Amino acid sequence: MGEEITTTGFTPADKARFADRLAEETGIARRLYEEDGFSRDGHMVGFEIETWIVDHNYAPSSINQNLLETLDHPLVVPELSRFNLELNCPPFRLTGDALTQAHESLTRLWATCNDVAHQLDANLVLIGTLPTIRDSDLTLANMSPLNRYYALNQEVLRLRGGQPLHVNIIGRDRLASVHKDVMLEAATTSFQIHLKAPADLAHLYYNASVAASGPILAACGNAPFLFGRALWEETRIPLFEQAVKVPGPARVSMGSDYATRSLIEIFEENLRDYDALLPMAFDDPPEAMRHLRLHNGVIWRWNRPLIGFDESGAPHLRIEHRILPAGPTFIDMMANAALYLGLARTLAMSGDGAGGLSFNDAKRNFYSAARFGLDAKLNWPGVGQIAADRLLLERLIPDASAGLRDLGVAEEGFLDIIEARVRTRQTGAAWQRKALEARGGDLYGLMAAYCERQRSGAPVHQWEI
Repeated sequence: MGEEITTTGFTPADKARFADRLAEETGIARRLYEEDGFSRDGHMVGFEIETWIVDHNYAPSSINQNLLETLDHPLVVPELSRFNLELNCPPFRLTGDALTQAHESLTRLWATCNDVAHQLDANLVLIGTLPTIRDSDLTLANMSPLNRYYALNQEVLRLRGGQPLHVNIIGRDRLASVHKDVMLEAATTSFQIHLKAPADLAHLYYNASVAASGPILAACGNAPFLFGRALWEETRIPLFEQAVKVPGPARVSMGSDYATRSLIEIFEENLRDYDALLPMAFDDPPEAMRHLRLHNGVIWRWNRPLIGFDESGAPHLRIEHRILPAGPTFIDMMANAALYLGLARTLAMSGDGAGGLSFNDAKRNFYSAARFGLDAKLNWPGVGQIAADRLLLERLIPDASAGLRDLGVAEEGFLDIIEARVRTRQTGAAWQRKALEARGGDLYGLMAAYCERQRSGAPVHQWEI
């Protein structure tokens, strides 16, 4: 839902027109797929990174509009809150040194953004949840001034009959919070991987992305705290799921099942099962599928199918892998990407795309990994129940390495970083917990140390406490 809209409210006529266009465009997507109209071009990869803006006391700094205006860069765009930004990199063909190229592109952009932030007496930080954020920071006063965000808030509350949103997370501690708006979503920042695949393989990569999500997340946690409470290793997961909860099927979820024959099934499920949250009527031709894409943009599956367009104008299918947190460093995030891309390739080429893992087991694995990280017990075909660290070391990291070779992607030591992180058992979340304990519970001291080590660029498994 990255595009702006022209209104914050919708009439019954808007909703009727949107419903008609959504049905028409979903039918067009099905027809294009059946007629081989989607791109079969090779694999490509792109990235989005959500970042925090903080002041020198490590509190959120609500200056994204000033920063964006000063920066004036097409790859840096606003997020829901005034203290977040989104950084993007252009897509790379998934071969050779693509990951190294992406790493260099993103780090250059990051340096440019931070230079501007420093001019405005602020810093940028990559972290899944900000330990120093307060419940009182998450108010409409800190919402970015864009129609799509105000409309989203209004429609979520309308669907809830005006009832506030309740967050209840039980982890190491327990958090209960009540909000009269959707701003809790702004407390979660992620690293999102876009994998474009040939249309006839896209549903297999979708299934593989779902199946791989649990063990990948176990190795990548970086969001253990919220409002001073120690919760899940990846607190972003339950927080985001509860932050936009409305009647009907969950807006944020693992989805309902694997795809069987094509990704179009997921868009057909969107049409069938989900009310339009932002029923903005456009005048674009139906072939642009703008209503379909907007509707899909406010259904936040952790692995989300997308329809886009190549430079040639040809439609394509891709998967947005949304499970990963921002940070701790760019080298860590590229290592996470290597694990995902390699493992997705190996699984996608294995029959049903899921390597024989049932959807229910994939779902259980995901939530267990989000809560317990490397201590999670996961289920895996041919193995049964196994500790997440053992599964990664003995089977999945080698599988990811084989997948990268199959794609022709240079490994460049990225998977060595994953292996070292798992062997040392020092994810970003584990480091944060140990560092906070060493500082007597001082969240600001934790953030000072975190930012210092992030600036070093060293992978998190090398960070000293």
